[in-house]
Amino acid sequence: MSGQANQNRDYRFLTGLAMGGLVGAGLAMWLAPRAVAEIKARAVDSAKTFGDAVSQRYRDARFRVTDAVGGLTRQGQELRDGACDTVVRAAKDVELGAQDVQQYATEAKTHKVV
Repeated sequence: MSGQANQNRDYRFLTGLAMGGLVGAGLAMWLAPRAVAEIKARAVDSAKTFGDAVSQRYRDARFRVTDAVGGLTRQGQELRDGACDTVVRAAKDVELGAQDVQQYATEAKTHKVV
C-alpha cells in the first residue's frame, strides 16, 4: 500500500506542477499584452516629449540667431550711413579736392579729426 500511496502522491505533485504551469502561462499571456501596450505607450510619450523639447529649442535658437543677424545688419547699415553722411558733410562744408578728401578720411580713421 505504501507503494501505491507514493505513486498517487507523485502523480498529484506532477499534476499540481502541470496545473501551476498552465495557470502561470495563462496569466502571463493575459497580462503580457497589457504590459507591452503600457511600455509602448510610455515609449511613444517619451519620444513625443523629447521631440517637442528639441523642436522648441530649435525654434528658440533660430529666433536668437535671427535677432542677432538683424541687429548686426542694423549696426552695419548705421555705420555705412554714418560714413556716407560724414563724407557728404565734409564735401558740403568745405570745397575739398581729391587730396584733401583723402587726407580727411585718413585722419578720420586715426580719430584725429575734431
